[in-house]
Amino acid sequence: MPQTYPPIHPPQRLLFTPGPSMVAPRVYAAMSQPVVGPLDPFFFEVIEQIRSLLGYVFSTRNEFNIAISGTGSSGMEAAVVNFAEPEEKFAVLTNGFFGARIGEMARRQGARVVRLETAWGPALDPQQCREFIRREQPRVVAFVQAETSTGVYNQAKPICEAAHEVDAIVISDCVTSLGGMPVLVDENGIDVAYSCTQKGLSCPPGLAPLTVSGRALERRRARKTTVPSWYLDLLLLETYYEGHRYHHTASATMFYALREGLALVAEEGLEARWERHRRNHLAFVAGIEAMGLEMHVPAGDRLWTLNTPRVPLGVDEAKVRQYLLQERSIEIAGGFGPLAGQIFRIGTMGCGSTPENVLLILRELEAALRLEGYKPAGNGAAAAEKALTAAV
Repeated sequence: MPQTYPPIHPPQRLLFTPGPSMVAPRVYAAMSQPVVGPLDPFFFEVIEQIRSLLGYVFSTRNEFNIAISGTGSSGMEAAVVNFAEPEEKFAVLTNGFFGARIGEMARRQGARVVRLETAWGPALDPQQCREFIRREQPRVVAFVQAETSTGVYNQAKPICEAAHEVDAIVISDCVTSLGGMPVLVDENGIDVAYSCTQKGLSCPPGLAPLTVSGRALERRRARKTTVPSWYLDLLLLETYYEGHRYHHTASATMFYALREGLALVAEEGLEARWERHRRNHLAFVAGIEAMGLEMHVPAGDRLWTLNTPRVPLGVDEAKVRQYLLQERSIEIAGGFGPLAGQIFRIGTMGCGSTPENVLLILRELEAALRLEGYKPAGNGAAAAEKALTAAV
C-alpha cells in the first residue's frame, strides 16, 4: 500500500534571529499567487518594478540593479567572482565572520588577498583603513557595512574615498542594513553592494539584491580573464534581466515576494523606516541596560537591526535560547567564532521591528535569564516602554 503523507504544519515561531526575520503578511499573500514562466512578459514586468525599487532602497541611480537567484551568499560570491582577478590585489577590511568569508572567496579566485583584521566588536577605524588602502594600492576593496556576526555598523564613506584615490572598486556587504539602516550607495561611493531578502526586507531567503555602479560595470566589461562562474557572471545575467534572453529558471514566487517587500519599504518611506528601526533599537538597549546587561558593540557603532547584548557571567546562553525556543516558540541566536557563548544576537528588523515586539522579547529574555539564576538589576520592559514614550 502507498504511504500517505499529510500536509506539513511548521510551528509558528517568533523570529528574533539575525535572519530570517518575520515575513510580512502581504509577502506571504504574494507567494500564493500563480507561478508564471521565467520568460513570461508579466514576470519581466515584476522584474522591472523590482529593479526600480532596488534603486530606491539602495539609494542609488545605478541602472544595474538586479536580484540574483540565491541567498545573500550568492550576492557576495557574485560580487567577488566578477571583480577578483588572478594575481591582482584584493583588500579585505574585516572585523567579523562575514568579512573573513569575502576574503576566502577572493582567495579561491586566485586573487592576492591582503587583510586588515581588527577585533570582533568595535567598528573599523577610518584612519587605519585609509592608511592600509593607500599602502597596499589594491584593485578591489571589500568590507561589511553591517557585520551580522557582531552587530557592528562600519562607516562606508572614508573607505570608499580612500579606495577611489587608488582607483579601486569598492564592494560592500549590506546584508543586515538594507531596508533597516542607511546604505546610501551613491552618497558613500560604494561601487558594488549586495544584500539578501530575509532580513530588513521581511521576505523569505532566496534572492540576493545587488547594485553595480557604472564605474564598476566598465571595469567588469574590461576584464581580461573569463569569470570562473557561469551562473554568477554579471554580463550573462544582464542578458536575462535586460535582454530578456533565457539564463536560468528564476522563481516567480520569490520575485513576487521581493516585489511586495520592496513596495512596503517604499510605501513606508526610507527615512521613516530607518527611524522606526532606530527608535526600537534604542528602546531595546534601554531595556537591556536596565536589566544590568551590557551591549557588545560600543554606542554609536551599533546596528539598529541586530542587537548583541553580552551574556551575563554564569549564564549558559544555549540554555536560554533553548528555553525560549521550546517553551515560548521564540528564536534568537548566539555568538560564534571568538564570540561563541559570549553574546546573544537578537534581531529587531523589517516588519518585526515594533514596540510591541521589543517589549515582548525583553520580558521573555528576562524570564529566561531568571531561570538560569541571573537576577536583573531592573525591569527591562518598563525601561524600554519609557524610552519609547519619550521618543514619540
